Amino acid sequence: MTLDEAIKSLMALQAKLAAYGHAMGLLFYDGATTAPKGTAANRGQTMSILSEEHYKLTTGGETVALLEFLDAHKSELNEKQQRMVFLLIKDIRNMQKIPMDEYVAYQQLLVEADDVWHRAKETSDFALFEPVLEKIFETNIRFAHYCAPEKDPYDYWLSEYEDGLTMAQCDEFFATLREHIVPLLKKIKEKPQVDDAMLHGHFSEEKQAQLSDYLMRTMGLDLDHVGLSTTEHPFTTSLGSHFDERITTHYLEENFASSMFSVIHEGGHALYDTGSADDLAYTVLDGGVSMGVHESQSRFYENLLGRSRAFTGFVFPKLCELFPELSGHTAEEFYRAINKAEPSLIRTEADEVTYSLHVMVRYELEKRVMHGELKVHDLPGEWNRLYKEYLGVDVPDDKHGVLQDSHWSGGSIGYFPSYALGSAYGAQLLRKMKETVDVDECLKTGNFAPINAWNREHIWQYGCLKKPGALLEQALGEKFDPTVYTQYLEEKYGEIYGL
Repeated sequence: MTLDEAIKSLMALQAKLAAYGHAMGLLFYDGATTAPKGTAANRGQTMSILSEEHYKLTTGGETVALLEFLDAHKSELNEKQQRMVFLLIKDIRNMQKIPMDEYVAYQQLLVEADDVWHRAKETSDFALFEPVLEKIFETNIRFAHYCAPEKDPYDYWLSEYEDGLTMAQCDEFFATLREHIVPLLKKIKEKPQVDDAMLHGHFSEEKQAQLSDYLMRTMGLDLDHVGLSTTEHPFTTSLGSHFDERITTHYLEENFASSMFSVIHEGGHALYDTGSADDLAYTVLDGGVSMGVHESQSRFYENLLGRSRAFTGFVFPKLCELFPELSGHTAEEFYRAINKAEPSLIRTEADEVTYSLHVMVRYELEKRVMHGELKVHDLPGEWNRLYKEYLGVDVPDDKHGVLQDSHWSGGSIGYFPSYALGSAYGAQLLRKMKETVDVDECLKTGNFAPINAWNREHIWQYGCLKKPGALLEQALGEKFDPTVYTQYLEEKYGEIYGL
C-alpha cells in the first residue's frame, strides 16, 4: 500500500463512519422529537445492528492496519491528516478494549433509557428510571476501567468531554466560582428584587415559533442547513456532517423567554458546528472540539449577547410586535426582567449568577455515584438536600428535580462541568473579541456578522483540529482565567441591583 492509497482509504473510512453516525443520529433525533411513544424497541433493534456494524468497521483488522501504517508515516502527513489519525487511533484503541457485545448492549440501553426517562419525567417517577440509570452508571464505570485502568473512572469521562480535564481541576475551578458567586448572591438577596411579571402571561406557541425563526435568522444561522423542532429537553445535533444541523426547543405558553433563550443557546451550538471548514466534513475533525468549547459558544450567544442591554434594546420592538401585551413595558424593564437573579429549581431556566450552582450539584452527585459513595437509589434525596444547601430552594417532585435533565439517560456522565467551564470561557472570549469588534454596536443594530466572523476565524473553522486548551489559548492570547467570568458577573449584576 502506498501512502497516497492509504490517505484515500483514510478519507473513505471516515466517510463511512460519518454515514453510520448519520443513520444512528437520525434514529436518536426521531426518537426525541416526533416518533410515536411505542416505537423505542423498534429503534433499539435497528440501533443494535447499526452499532454492531459501526463497531466492526471501527475495530476491524483492515482499519487497524491502515491507521497503524499511517501512524508509522505520520511525519509525511499534513497537520489535518495527522490529527485525523491520532483521533481515530485513540477511539479505536478505546473501542477495542470494550467487548463488542457490551458495546452493542449499551447502545440499546441508551435507546431504552431515553424512552423511560421521558415517561418517568412525565409522571415524576424516579423509581421507573432508577434501574436503567443504575445500568448506565455501572456501564460507564466498567467502560472507563476497560479503556484507562490507570485512571479514576470519573477523571476518564471528564477528559472525554473536555480533553485533559480532571476532578482536581474541576474542584479548583468550582472553588473559585463559589468564592465569588456565594457572596454576590448574598448581596443580591439583600436588595429589592427585580420585577419580571412581564415575562409571564399567555404567549401562543405560534407566535413563539415566529420569534424562533426571527432569532435564528438574526443570529446568522443558515436555515437551509439548520432545522428547528420541539422536544422535552432542548438539544443540538449534527446529522452526518455540519451541513445538516438540528436544534430543538420547548415552548411554554406561559413564558416566552424560556424558548427564546433556549433557541439562542442551541443556535450558538449550531453556529459553531456549521462554522467548521467545509473540507472537514465527513471526517473526525468536523464539528466542535469539546463540550466546554461548545458551551462557550452556546452560552456566549444566550447570555453574553442575548441577555445584554444592547441586544435586548434591539429585539424588544419585535417582541412587542409579536406579543402586544409587552407594549406597556420598556426595553430596559425587559433587560432587567431577563437578568433577574434568584435561586430556582430548573438549570436551563437559571440566571447567570446561580447557574453554576446548579452545575455544582450535578458534579458532586456524579462524582459520588462514580466512586460508590452514593447509590443511584439515593440520588433524589441527595439532589433535594443539595438544592436546599446550595440554592436554598425546596424541590417539590422528581420532575422538577433529579429527572429534569436528559443527559444521564443519554449516558453523558462527566458532561455537566462543561456548562460552567463554557460560561467562563465565553466571558474571556468576549473580552478578547471587544479589542477588535464593537460588539455593543453590532448588537444594537442586530448585526451579528462581525461577531460571527471573529468566532469563525478564531474558533469555529478549526473543528477538532486543535486540542481545546491550545485552541482557547490561541484565540485568547493568554491562559484561561475563571476570574474574568466572576468579574463579569460582579460588574453586570452590581449595576442591575445597585450593589
